[in-house]
Amino acid sequence: MPDGDLLALPAHVAGSGTLDRLVETARDYARAAASDNTLKAYAKDWAHFARWCRMRGVDPLPASPQMIGLYIADLAAPQGKAPALSVSSIERRLSGLAWGYAQRGDRLDRKDRHIATVLAGIRRKHARPPVQKEAILPQDLRDMLATLPHDLRGLRDRAILLIGFAGGLRRAEIVSLDHGRDDTPDSGGWVQIMDEGALITLRGKTGWREVEIGRGSSDQTCPVHALTQWLHFARIGFGPIFVAVSRNGLKATPERLSDKHVARLIKTCAQAAGLRPELSVAERNRLYSGHSLRAGLASSAEVDERYVQKQLGHASAEMTRRYQRRRDRFRVNLTKAAGL
Repeated sequence: MPDGDLLALPAHVAGSGTLDRLVETARDYARAAASDNTLKAYAKDWAHFARWCRMRGVDPLPASPQMIGLYIADLAAPQGKAPALSVSSIERRLSGLAWGYAQRGDRLDRKDRHIATVLAGIRRKHARPPVQKEAILPQDLRDMLATLPHDLRGLRDRAILLIGFAGGLRRAEIVSLDHGRDDTPDSGGWVQIMDEGALITLRGKTGWREVEIGRGSSDQTCPVHALTQWLHFARIGFGPIFVAVSRNGLKATPERLSDKHVARLIKTCAQAAGLRPELSVAERNRLYSGHSLRAGLASSAEVDERYVQKQLGHASAEMTRRYQRRRDRFRVNLTKAAGL
């Protein structure tokens, strides 16, 4: 059930045209409180929990901390053939359940001891360092670009990879871009092409921010040149920038690409370029994702860390450092500095 669907006038208030319109407006705002992907994930979380309850002869309503404690214990150590979930996945499930109860006028107290103590034990017993995606470094990116064809799809995918890398953009941010401001209702930002580069105004996870993408040293690796080439040959002057191409490959369609296209593109190009040849195809697919572009910029840009943090849209320097692969490892030797 999407956010806002349960919003209504209080029972003691008589409806009117003005109030009914305000109810619809409030519902629209409530639905926009989270992204479509987040709402879909939360809905799946609730559906899974409701099914788990039904199979055990209990009702998911009202919220029972005791039952939810049993539920997350089953997720961490399932009795059947289902795979055990990671700690982060279990925490995400709890967020989905909290959302689900809120939509039904109930409240889930995640700090209740029946939930908190079980979750603390799961963290202590099963927590592992996060598996980081491999960073796509500049030479890796050049090798990937070389695998793309020189047709309309190739122009589009070249622009996606270069803009995503140079802007440090998330895959959802890449495909949400429009040509101009307010071109479409589902726009996540827009692009202005300038002499010095491209200025992207973006609505990210931490709010609106501006991302500056300077011109590259050559047309082959310049993200701004790649973007202008795609816009020119695809004849895009309005609406979504990164769209599907017709079956015959001759023209761009109005259909905005999904963020899954970016993930597939990265995996396909990494395979074609032969990155990490010692790994199997399955291992390589698990290693590269949309975050590989962001990690690549963070790891290879030899500038003050605060500029990288601003480009990635991180609220803290600590989060930015998580994206840096091998950049500062052993650069400062505290052992020798201490006199040993």
